[in-house]
This record gives sequence, structure tokens and C-alpha cells, in this order.
Amino acid sequence: MKTITLGSTGITTPQNAFGALPVQRVDMQTAVEILHRAYDGGMTFFDTARAYSDSEVKIGQAFGPFDGLRDHKGLRDHKYSREKIFIATKTTATTPEKLKEDLETSLCNLRTDYIDIYQLHCVKQCYRPGDGSGLYEALLEAKKQGKIRHIGITAHKIGIAEEIAESGLYETLQFPFSYLATERDLALVETCRKNNMGFIAMKGLSGGLLTNARACMAFMLQYDVLPIWGIQKMTELEQWLAFMQNPPEMTEELSAIIKKDRDELLGDFCRGCGYCMPCSVGITINQCARMSQMIRRAPSKDWLTPHWQEEMLKIEKCVNCGACLKRCPYELNIPILLQKNLFDYKEILSGKIKV
Repeated sequence: MKTITLGSTGITTPQNAFGALPVQRVDMQTAVEILHRAYDGGMTFFDTARAYSDSEVKIGQAFGPFDGLRDHKGLRDHKYSREKIFIATKTTATTPEKLKEDLETSLCNLRTDYIDIYQLHCVKQCYRPGDGSGLYEALLEAKKQGKIRHIGITAHKIGIAEEIAESGLYETLQFPFSYLATERDLALVETCRKNNMGFIAMKGLSGGLLTNARACMAFMLQYDVLPIWGIQKMTELEQWLAFMQNPPEMTEELSAIIKKDRDELLGDFCRGCGYCMPCSVGITINQCARMSQMIRRAPSKDWLTPHWQEEMLKIEKCVNCGACLKRCPYELNIPILLQKNLFDYKEILSGKIKV
């Protein structure tokens, strides 16, 4: 597995990194075992966020200073050293006061005195010095204090990401990137490369719609990007670690898989991020708005259970309040997506459409 250097940060790491959002869904011991195995397998870059409930705490338990009293359950080992890894975390703060509060919480949770890359999370604008928010100035202050080493930012909207990439203000950009990328997405990667800005690729599986790991990795390896794979199971981790010794090359077979998926999926589709939630009438939007794709790309019986039939019928209760429209970082017309998916789902249940 080749290494990649994240722009001007100088951070050099295997081009195969750990996305720690999903470890919030498993217990502490399982999370630590997974994190340790990732380290043992060669991963050195771990991405988390304040918004990911106890994900930071689990990383802190796995890599923080050894403390016999706190770690009496055998969850820590002396060989797992903070200094041997890179940690990126994020804040959704929109004020300097909240940013400072979040940073102190992250440092405590991660059991460290510095963050390698501190990122503004899912921004709605390119924050700049003197823009009145005080956020960029707070980042510079924290960097001067040694609490953060590099300043990063994450975005979901291409226009905002393009502005960030051209600004020269941030050392890294985290943005959705997979083999469903558009021409603008590919141009964004090139802009970051030209401007010596590290590109951290999130949602490499497009929220679970892409299921061929080899194709996903082979695509990533063609670009100057660092993919962070969301991992919550040891079996998932082993799949990515296998590429450390045998990174896949783009073949005619993998190219055909990618072409087929692009033909089926390109356009407006839900990535399942969940930023649209909660729904005022209880619709599980981040699953129901992409049910048509999921039911065709996973064992269909998993999505045709009485539970999911009940969940899909909740779409009929939609009151078009517009809350989800305001929250969606991809600016999708969610009510229309939900109705289309419900119609398709009913056709499948009735047997008119075979899956």
C-alpha cells in the first residue's frame, strides 16, 4: 500500500484510513479491539468528531496514555502509542466560545494534549479571517497554543468545497468522494492537489450503495486522496486491511463494475448521512429515501420485513414541513424522493416488480 502526504500538513500515512463514526454503535471492548487491529494492520490515520457520540472516547481508550486504574479491564496495551498515529476530529461550532469548549472536550475524550487535524464540520460557508464569526481566529489561536497542529474543514456541497479549495486558508478538505464522482468532484480533487491541500475522501461507499470493496479501493488509488472507511465490524476492517499488502489495480473487470453502478446510480440519490433527521412524523428518512437502491443492492428480504414495511408506510404521513429540505447537505428534494421510493416499494411488495 502506497503512502500519501496530506498537502502542506506533512502528514504521511498509508492511503487507507479509519473512519470512526461507526464505532459509536459498538461497545467499548469491541471498539478498542477493532481500533487496535487497525493499528496492527498498518492504519495510522483515524478520523472522528464531537458529533459521533462516544467515538472520541473509544479512540482515547485505545490510544491514550496507559493507566492501570482506568484500564483495568485489559483494554489497553503499552504498544499502542498516541505518537504513532494521526487523529483528526471535528466541531460543528459556529462561535469561538463553542469551538473552544468542543476542543477541550475532544482533548479530554481522546486523552491527548494535541489534535493532528482539527476540522470545522459540515460547514455552510467558507469561514475566513475577519468574516465576523471569529471561528478562523479561534482556530489560529488554538494552533498557536499547540492544541491543534493543522486546520481542516469538511463540506458536503460542491460549491462551498470549491471556494474552500481556492481559499488557501485550510490545510485539508474532507469531502464525499467515490466512483460515483462527477466531473466537478474530480476537478475539486485536482484543485486541492495544485494548491497543496490534503483531500480526505469520505463516503467512499456512497452511504452503503457501493458494495465492491476492491472496485472502491482501486478507484481511490488513482487519485491524491486519503479514503477513510467507516468501520464497525472486524470483518469489515479485515476487508480493508487485506489491501495493505495487495492493493487492487484497476482492471477491465473492476471498470465494468464501476460503469454498471454509475449507469444505475448517478443522479440525485440519498447517501444516508442522516443530517435530515429527525423527521417530525417519525419517518426514517436516511433509509426510506434510498430504499429503491438498497433493496436492489442487498438481500431484498432484509428490507421487506414487517418492520420496514411499517417504516415505509410512515411516508404517507409526510406533512411537507420542509425541515428535511433545509437540513440536507446535498440539497435533495427529500419529499419527492420519499414518494418515489414508497411507490417503488409497493410495486415490489405486490409482485409487479421483481428484485
